[in-house]
Parts: sequence; structure tokens; C-alpha cells
Amino acid sequence: MKKLRISFIYTLLILFVVGLAQAQDVISAKDLPAYLKQDNTILISAQKAVDYNKIHITGAINIDHNSLYNDMTMLLPANQIAQMLGKDGVNQNMKIVLYDEGSSKYSGRMYWILTYLGAKDVKILDGGLEAWKAARKPVTRTATTAKATTFTPTPNPAYIATMAEVKKAIDNPAYVIVDARTPEEYNGTNETDLRLGHIPSAVNINYTELLDAKGNLKSKDELASIYAKAGVTKDKTVIVYCKTSVRAGIEFLALKSALDFPKVKVYDGAFLEWQSNNANKVSM
Repeated sequence: MKKLRISFIYTLLILFVVGLAQAQDVISAKDLPAYLKQDNTILISAQKAVDYNKIHITGAINIDHNSLYNDMTMLLPANQIAQMLGKDGVNQNMKIVLYDEGSSKYSGRMYWILTYLGAKDVKILDGGLEAWKAARKPVTRTATTAKATTFTPTPNPAYIATMAEVKKAIDNPAYVIVDARTPEEYNGTNETDLRLGHIPSAVNINYTELLDAKGNLKSKDELASIYAKAGVTKDKTVIVYCKTSVRAGIEFLALKSALDFPKVKVYDGAFLEWQSNNANKVSM
């Protein structure tokens, strides 16, 4: 009996250590069903409506992240987004789980939006829909709706960067700017209708570097190594962007949740806004 007790304690200790190695706000397909049984929990698909209607996780409501932007793909006013979220059955006090088709781009974007707006408990399904299907969990075409509620936003300015702050950050050693796009976009070797290049002084960490072959977020040690090699350290304010800052969301999660960086912001205007102003320089 004593051996069994020791073995049980040892197993719990291993699980605890493994849990610490992962992002606090990432949940596995294996653990999600039990988590969703808790009171005041909601599952949100960030898929486009057309994809949600083809297949989605049973019980998930659909909020297309694209519905939350203006014409420049920047966030609508906080109160307007809050009204939309409340109408869909989401409030800031719920346990919210997000997922997408498996890229983590759209769930990551929604994670940042909800966190910025003051949602208290937001998680991402690791590996998204693909991980769920691989685990042989239930999917459906039948849409789910939730009872309308009230989302009371408390936007946190510490999580969002303006163009003015990005300009200040370029030559400021207290900052580091992270470009989450592909190396081709960063270097200006891709075909695009935007100006070629990147924001001056930005370092390039393609968001896909954070994910393993199955689309799951890499371990804490692996993530720490990726950012350290690029000179992204905890003593600096980190500003992350991509073309429209959709891909920046999962990097925000990795830095804030997995690595516990104290000062992380997303430049919501992103490279799209930056390059649209001819007075702003771009580097190749």
C-alpha cells in the first residue's frame, strides 16, 4: 500500500511538472470535455461561418474573428465588440475556450482580443479542430446558439500598441519589435500589393516556429529558446505584429501565458497600417 501511495504521488508530481512546461492558457483535446462540463463555460469556434457550417466541434458557437474589425482590419470600438459578444452569449466572467481549424492564427487572434477586452479566463484548444478530430471527439454540422448576455469591456491599454508607440520603439533599447510573418514577407521577397519589407529594427519570428508538426504549441523550453535567440527578453516591452496582426495573437499567448513575459503588446494596425503611411520607413 505504501508503494502504491508513493507511486501515485510521484505520478501527480510528474503531471504537475509537465503542466508547468506548457502554456497555462492552452488545453488539450483530451482534457477539453471535462473542462467544458464546468459551470459558466463556453466553447467558441473562430472559423469562418462557411467552414463552421461544414464541420465544427459539437456544442461550439461560432464567432468569426473577421466580424470584429473595421475596413482596415483594426478592432472596432470596444463597446461595439462587447455588444456583439454579448448577443452571441459571451461575457467577460465566463470560462472561454477558443479553437480554429488548426493553424492557431484565428484562435490566437480571438485570444488577444478577448484578453485585451478584459475577459478573465480565456484558453485555446491546442491543435484546434484537427487535434479534436484526431482524438475521435464528436463533431457536427448543426449550429449551436447561446443565450444572450452582457459583456462589460475593460480594455487594457497595456496589451495594445499604437503606431506612435511603434515609432518610439524602433530606436529604443527598452523595446523589441517582433514580426510574426514569413521570412519572405519580412525580407520583402514575396509578391504583395504592400510596400516590401518590415518595420525598422523588427526581428523576425514566424508564428509557425512556435508550433510543432501537429500544430500544437511547443514546450516552454523550446519557446524560450526561440525568443532568446532573437534577442526577445523579459526586461523589454515586446510589440508583436504581422500583416494584419492576426498571426500576432498566438505569439502574444506564447509570450504572456507560456513564458510569463510582463510587457507584451500587439500592434493592431500592423504592417498594413504602417506601410500605408509613406512617411513611415520600411527595411529590407
